[in-house]
Amino acid sequence: MATKNKKPSKSKTPSLKDQVKSISVELKEEKDKFLRLFAEFENYRKRTAKERLDLFKTASSELMISLLPILDDMERALIEFQKNEYSDLTQGFQLIYSKYKSVLESNGLEIIEVNKGDKFDSEKHEAITQIKATDKKMIGKIVDIVETGYSLGEKILRYPKVVVANWFKWKKIIIKF
Repeated sequence: MATKNKKPSKSKTPSLKDQVKSISVELKEEKDKFLRLFAEFENYRKRTAKERLDLFKTASSELMISLLPILDDMERALIEFQKNEYSDLTQGFQLIYSKYKSVLESNGLEIIEVNKGDKFDSEKHEAITQIKATDKKMIGKIVDIVETGYSLGEKILRYPKVVVANWFKWKKIIIKF
């Protein structure tokens, strides 16, 4: 009988080195995915925390906007009270006005400072009308403040309404129909 010599056949299973190499590549890929996912989650967490903080800062903006006309009316009433002789009533109203204003300010309401003679800036002011400048130096400057402006944090609730001086050259306009 003839015996066949069996030669050891190479198996198709990868060697141990190849297995370690492929596992370390997979590990690197998974580690990279994990780091990216972790960084993305951290960015998401920071973004939502900032949005939540911004929401808390401006959550009362609608309420503040609706209370501003009352503050304006109280300021006008205080001016009229000060014209009268009733000092007790004026002092009482002044006290109420001060408390009301301090409550609004403690909740973040800030007055936008504007003075007569300041340069008009369309980003910060709302011009309701223009008047003829008496002096060339006053061109483009604020002549009067009609309504006070307010902000809540960095958000402007109401722009200050102002009157601006301008130089007009009147031309005769002919309209043909």
